[in-house]
Amino acid sequence: MDTNVELHRESCYLGPHELYFKKLSKQKKQVMEKNGNNRKLRVCVATCNRADYSKLAPIMFGIKTEPEFFELDVVVLGSHLIDDYGNTYRMIEQDDFDINTRLHTIVRGEDEAAMVESVGLALVKLPDVLNRLKPDIMIVHGDRFDALALATSAALMNIRILHIEGGEVSGTIDDSIRHAITKLAHYHVCCTRSAEQHLISMCEDHDRILLAGCPSYDKLLSAKNKDYMSIIRMWLGDDVKCKDYIVALQHPVTTDIKHSIKMFELTLDALISFNKRTLVLFPNIDAGSKEMVRVMRKKGIEHHPNFRAVKHVPFDQFIQLVAHAGCMIGNSSCGVREVGAFGTPVINLGTRQIGRETGENVLHVRDADTQDKILQALHLQFGKQYPCSKIYGDGNAVPRILKFLKSIDLQEPLQKKFCFPPVKENISQDIDHILETLSALAVDLGGTNLRVAIVSMKGEIVKKYTQFNPKTYEERINLILQMCVEAAAEAVKLNCRILGVGISTGGRVNPQEGIVLHSTKLIQEWNSVDLRTPLSDTLHLPVWVDNDGNCAAMAERKFGQGKGLENFVTLITGTGIGGGIIHQHELIHGSSFCAAELGHLVVSLDGPDCSCGSHGCIEAYASGMALQREAKKLHDEDLLLVEGMSVPKDEAVGALHLIQAAKLGNAKAQSILRTAGTALGLGVVNILHTMNPSLVILSGVLASHYIHIVKDVIRQQALSSVQDVDVVVSDLVDPALLGAASMVLDYTTRRIH
Repeated sequence: MDTNVELHRESCYLGPHELYFKKLSKQKKQVMEKNGNNRKLRVCVATCNRADYSKLAPIMFGIKTEPEFFELDVVVLGSHLIDDYGNTYRMIEQDDFDINTRLHTIVRGEDEAAMVESVGLALVKLPDVLNRLKPDIMIVHGDRFDALALATSAALMNIRILHIEGGEVSGTIDDSIRHAITKLAHYHVCCTRSAEQHLISMCEDHDRILLAGCPSYDKLLSAKNKDYMSIIRMWLGDDVKCKDYIVALQHPVTTDIKHSIKMFELTLDALISFNKRTLVLFPNIDAGSKEMVRVMRKKGIEHHPNFRAVKHVPFDQFIQLVAHAGCMIGNSSCGVREVGAFGTPVINLGTRQIGRETGENVLHVRDADTQDKILQALHLQFGKQYPCSKIYGDGNAVPRILKFLKSIDLQEPLQKKFCFPPVKENISQDIDHILETLSALAVDLGGTNLRVAIVSMKGEIVKKYTQFNPKTYEERINLILQMCVEAAAEAVKLNCRILGVGISTGGRVNPQEGIVLHSTKLIQEWNSVDLRTPLSDTLHLPVWVDNDGNCAAMAERKFGQGKGLENFVTLITGTGIGGGIIHQHELIHGSSFCAAELGHLVVSLDGPDCSCGSHGCIEAYASGMALQREAKKLHDEDLLLVEGMSVPKDEAVGALHLIQAAKLGNAKAQSILRTAGTALGLGVVNILHTMNPSLVILSGVLASHYIHIVKDVIRQQALSSVQDVDVVVSDLVDPALLGAASMVLDYTTRRIH
């Protein structure tokens, strides 16, 4: 049985790609004996162009570093071997791969007929190659016409096919080719959950589908740790600054060549007017590419001082260029897939990628029919920085794919099975046939402790980490990053897929920007703090931030007693008093993000001072701090302790001692608790009269001690029309953590691109 691949996420970022897989190969693994035959699996990887090699290379490196399990044959064909497209087969040789076969399969002409003839030529040449190599399995990537020829040849010659990136949706003939390859393929590696569902809907056997993520992301997520300025200067000139240039990559749309050429002409005009240094890559070899190159030369792009026109950029350098660009423009799938890992702004032109899932960094210009539209999009996007997106991968695709390859039983029947209709809902098959758990990283910033947890979709806390909350900003932010990195690495071992990070913190929060505007006095040096950016940049995950009271309400809405209710209010009784309001199923933030500061409802004009600067607030009576203040007063007057109680000298007197004294019959402690509960009850009455919710949920460590007093106050003080509203104690153990997780789980599972 395969052992789990134990990786620390940071190790992926420290060295070259191949070294990363050499570390993996040192781990002892076992492969199932298949009918007593332990021979190596012979894998043929066929690559057709620069784009598919960027996805296949990480898999090839992984296979190469495990020679005890695999034999690798590399077949190169298509535009790799054409001088006009950069002779990109050389980068395969530079990566130290032995090319077993070079097949010249492209019929020049760059029109529809030439594409058909190229497929036919490949079909004529491939049988001899496959007869000679006799692979157990062929790995085919994507949706190019060359890949269709490969899949057709392998299927007809009874060779098993592993298809990478099936199930995705774009907007051209590529869709039809991709889905045709899916029907020919025996095994499928997909990058997103939507793609996985599409494959299942297409009647593919869910046991042969692996949701692994995009292999290129295994390399992408380490890109920003490398020296990049030398690369930028090499391709764009010594005077170019980071984030002050554009990368343009536009291909023809084979179903509407005339329009795509016109759109490319408008794009170049807009880029000339925008007057920023621009790296323009030549289009791919699809029908219409020759006309697009003519447009470039007609406009003098190759000699324009603001432009650098190139046929090919090595992938390692290309990802550095897009990671630090002010913007990327065009219609390449790279723009809507890989570039999101860096948060670089992207302008996607036309319909070529119309069905792709995208991050918020992508601005779509569907009808790019005027120069002004494109120019306006450049002004909107250039120079922005978006949260990093991991829709297409988490950096651990290749280990999953290698395990998947090892699990293939060559003795199984070759004939495909189709599922009519799919019998399971939302299946994600890992190699060991274990459902990888969709999870969130939840962070709770309390006055005393800093907690990080891995929380599953069902609200189960898989693992929790707790540290004392440091007193300074720098120590605190460093500790948050450290704990989150460790938790994310642990999540891989626990078979949890982290979808994002949710943060619950005290104070006033702008959730739209992920900024803590003003904090409570309990958390020092915590005003005007951007939490989203450092976490997103470090973890390459989307990040959500909200107030702890709001998080408690969201936890009740998703996992607790507020589930399914249209209107309810949550009150947190802890060190302070907070709350959250759910109205018509949505959380209320208010015009200045100050809604639901329920602890600062004033219930007495001459009450005790509150930490907010006012007096008579609920928090001044009923919070843990208020009870601690009263407990210290009693203790100083020797009126706290009763028979059966003691407070060690090295232990601070707190709210729990007051509660214990009240339970043991201390009349003064009982009076203080009754006053605190009455203040809280009056606050609840005000809430009932203002919001008229269908439920009030008391949460936190003090809730159970207040519930009966609160109900008594409602019976005595509330209008008869609201006296029937139920008031309950929350049954959630960690509402702040669960609420932080719910921000991630709700958004990432319902978002539609």
